[in-house]
Amino acid sequence: MSDEASKKKGRTVVGVVTSDKGDKSITVQVDRMVQHPRFKKYVRRRSRYYAHDENNDAHVGDRVSITECRPLSKNKSFRLFEVIERSRLREVSAPDETKAEG
Repeated sequence: MSDEASKKKGRTVVGVVTSDKGDKSITVQVDRMVQHPRFKKYVRRRSRYYAHDENNDAHVGDRVSITECRPLSKNKSFRLFEVIERSRLREVSAPDETKAEG
């Protein structure tokens, strides 16, 4: 088996961080659209995944990519792969912190 194939095992999903309260842990919500079998209407389904964030890079509202890995705890089986888009809420609240210090 080549090195590239061994690095790329497991699935990768994209979602939004809903919680970053745990140390080195985030909760990611992944939305998907599924067609109802009888009524043929598209319905939104949501899944929540717990992921490992080694450097505490991701914050609430960030759009992230997580990849499957070995179980890290009872609920965590994903790792943060990359932060795709930063939340605008974080950018707006940053100037308030500098005013409080001065």
